[in-house]
Amino acid sequence: TFDLPEMGQLAVWKLHGYGGGIFVPFRDATAGQPGGSYGAGRYLLDTIKGAFHGVLGSGPDAEFILDFNFAYNPSCAYNEAWACPLAGPSNRLAVEIPVGELY
Repeated sequence: TFDLPEMGQLAVWKLHGYGGGIFVPFRDATAGQPGGSYGAGRYLLDTIKGAFHGVLGSGPDAEFILDFNFAYNPSCAYNEAWACPLAGPSNRLAVEIPVGELY
């Protein structure tokens, strides 16, 4: 879990059946709003796809830099043929994150 001061927490997933990458979807208060982000949420980290923009160290002592400027929409935002893992209750922030890719 990432603890984000004044924002909340985001669950971090390690997907063994998906190349073993670290995956962090999230949904914020702009989701589905005019000029906001995709209604189902966006992705912040998906290491198997190379969307991994900051780590210090390795193993259990690794520190992550979370830069929401790199947040991007899942494939299903562009085509209904895609099935995307979306942000569940443990990955929803009540604050607005008005940076990164918007819808």
